[in-house]
Amino acid sequence: MAQTTLKSGGFYLIRILIAFVALIPMELEKFEEIRSRFCAKYKDVTVGKMMSSPAIHFKKKVFAFLSRKNKMVFRLGKDYPTHHLDANMQEFSPFKTKKPLAGWYEVGYGENGKWENLAEIALRLIEEKS
Repeated sequence: MAQTTLKSGGFYLIRILIAFVALIPMELEKFEEIRSRFCAKYKDVTVGKMMSSPAIHFKKKVFAFLSRKNKMVFRLGKDYPTHHLDANMQEFSPFKTKKPLAGWYEVGYGENGKWENLAEIALRLIEEKS
């Protein structure tokens, strides 16, 4: 009986470890890599939040964040010519009954190789406005 309890307890511990690892999805890991590089590289770039999600701030203004759907979202402005960017992006629409947020665009993990460049563009645009 003690042997059975030990085996089931060990199995339970393994399940907890697997669940813990699953809490850090690769999307979040990639986002945090980018955010860390930006915070180290640019003086006024800091860690922050946007709608309870991890974000990147420039002088306390959000220019990029990771959505609850694990897509990276960028503030490019409503007049930015997104059709010139080589990325599959959609307007960010977090609410079921409201219009998309004007000027915010999301890009899925399938194009995570473009996330850093898009974050650079979003940073440059917010720097120009401040």
